[in-house]
Amino acid sequence: MFEVGFSELLLIMGLALLVLGPEKLPKVVGEIGRWMGRARAMARQFREQLEEESLENTRRRQEREAAATPASARCS
Repeated sequence: MFEVGFSELLLIMGLALLVLGPEKLPKVVGEIGRWMGRARAMARQFREQLEEESLENTRRRQEREAAATPASARCS
C-alpha cells in the first residue's frame, strides 16, 4: 500500500529540520510519538471490542440453534 523507505524518511526528517529548526524538532517528534501511541491504543481497544461482540453473537446464535433443535435430535 503506502511504504516509506529509509531514504524517504531521511528526506522528511531533513525537511522537518529545515522548517522547524533544531529547537522545535525534538518536541514535535515527541508529540507525534505520543499521538501515534494513543492512536494505536484506540485501534487495539476497538479491535478487542469487535472481537468480544463477535464472540458474543456467535454464542447467542449457537444457543438459539440448540434451543430450536428438538431434544431427540440432540441425543442422536
